[in-house]
Amino acid sequence: MVAKHKPARRERTRGKIPKLIIVTGGVLSGLGKGVTTASIGNILKARGFRVNTQKFDQYLNVDAGTLNPGEHGEVFVTDDGAETDLDLGHYERFLDQSLTKDCSVMTGQIYLEVTQAEREGKYLGKTVQMIPHVTDAVKRRMWAAARRSHAEIHLVEVGGTVGDYEGAHFLEAVRQLAADDGKENVLYVHVAFLPYLAASDEIKTKPAQNSVRDLRAIGIQPDVIIARADHPISKSQLEKLSLYANVDVASVIPVPTVGSMYEVPLHMEAHGLDRIIAQKLGLGFRPRNDRIWHRLVATIKRRKPPVRIAMVGKYLNMKDTYMSLIEALKAAAWAHGRSLDLWWVDAEQIESGKFPVEELQHAAGIAVPGGFGVRGTEGKIRAIRFAREKKIPYLGLCFGMQLMVIETARHLARLPHATSEEFAPAEKKRDPVIHLMGEQKKTLLKGGTMRLGAWPCALKEKSLARKLYGERRISERHRHRYEFNNAYRAKLERAGLAVSGTTPDGQLVEIVERPDHPFFLGVQFHPEFQSRPTRPHPLFLGFLKAAISSRKTASRGR
Repeated sequence: MVAKHKPARRERTRGKIPKLIIVTGGVLSGLGKGVTTASIGNILKARGFRVNTQKFDQYLNVDAGTLNPGEHGEVFVTDDGAETDLDLGHYERFLDQSLTKDCSVMTGQIYLEVTQAEREGKYLGKTVQMIPHVTDAVKRRMWAAARRSHAEIHLVEVGGTVGDYEGAHFLEAVRQLAADDGKENVLYVHVAFLPYLAASDEIKTKPAQNSVRDLRAIGIQPDVIIARADHPISKSQLEKLSLYANVDVASVIPVPTVGSMYEVPLHMEAHGLDRIIAQKLGLGFRPRNDRIWHRLVATIKRRKPPVRIAMVGKYLNMKDTYMSLIEALKAAAWAHGRSLDLWWVDAEQIESGKFPVEELQHAAGIAVPGGFGVRGTEGKIRAIRFAREKKIPYLGLCFGMQLMVIETARHLARLPHATSEEFAPAEKKRDPVIHLMGEQKKTLLKGGTMRLGAWPCALKEKSLARKLYGERRISERHRHRYEFNNAYRAKLERAGLAVSGTTPDGQLVEIVERPDHPFFLGVQFHPEFQSRPTRPHPLFLGFLKAAISSRKTASRGR
């Protein structure tokens, strides 16, 4: 027999080839693999290591851009314009660093790469198979992300759960890593859920045992088990899981549901995960290099007066749709010594009259987030008008900025039929104050064709936006197809809507505001993507400050 070729192990010099941490999940989805991965990254970066994170998603989509946010959650956008899973938002917030398109890989990308290579004859007549061609493509993506990030430690989250047919190629690829690069350089972390059985009033470890068994059947022996549960986990249950999973009990880390996800890194450290990782990967133990995260968690847990913000949207059955926005509002509230009281208001209920718009007077501030489509828009416009007329602080994000423009056009600029071309085709009787730009009209493909990623923006002197940012030029991330129609710019400005931010060439309107209002500001971009729990975004800080001030003013008025 001819021995199969065994790939040579990569030379591991500091900063050249990173150590690998692979995070898998079992029992069910949505149990916190993303937060686990982000927390491990946080633990390591706080010890001075250069860290990068990457998500392997099993969907056949090429990216997350065409997924329904009401089912899948928010589409997170990177500086370089990748439309990704919301877990990348967790990674960025916990690591306080910007990621790239390399950090989000979907099965659709892998299949496209392999089939295109086959069409180009790159496999030299070989039969193209899952192993090695698809798995090799997965590993190439992983090493490309690790190499370009210059990370010392590269974390990979494998989406889905062990046993899913769609994720088999990812699991096989990460299984091969220990053989390719040496087990001492690869750490496998398995996140498993321990359900609570009310009838017997106990946590059950059997589903987690089975998920580890399925993982071992693939050829992966976990080094660490993150035991997730909604109830406290006893020592005996940890010992039982340790025995059946063949993992030493110190490496079975209990992570019950906590008040804030930002507590998770410190909780894991309290159970020694930092020392376990250092030992198993031969890193040498290091303490945290500061107490920023401790101060954050202490602030979150401290009792604080609430500030009530009304979120007027339509994807209310899936709160993950607005994940980054919620976290940005929370961070700004914490910075002002407040807790966020988020009031979910269904725009369609306002539109139908089931929710009287006057009820919004009980909010300290009103926000309208991004979105697509005509459904619920009239309800949002009513909410915006109420905020303008009653001097309630208002923040419009992307779609919320466009509707702010439409509201001004209809009620102050004498354009009663003002609309967006997204809602209605251009007609003589309508005024498309929001329109589709010429290059977009030629675009037939839906995926990856919007204005995406970071764009520069020049801020107008003496504007509220300039005051909040404290800079003349900024960079913010976009995800939209429709734009402010400059043909109506002069008329809208005469109606009191000030254009305070544009692209440096002045052609694309990025920020509008009303100088005659305490805080009435809309942005075409998504500032929530750059907000961090330890560094709140200036727009949200300003919005929350105005909201808190408005409540104080209202209280004095009564």
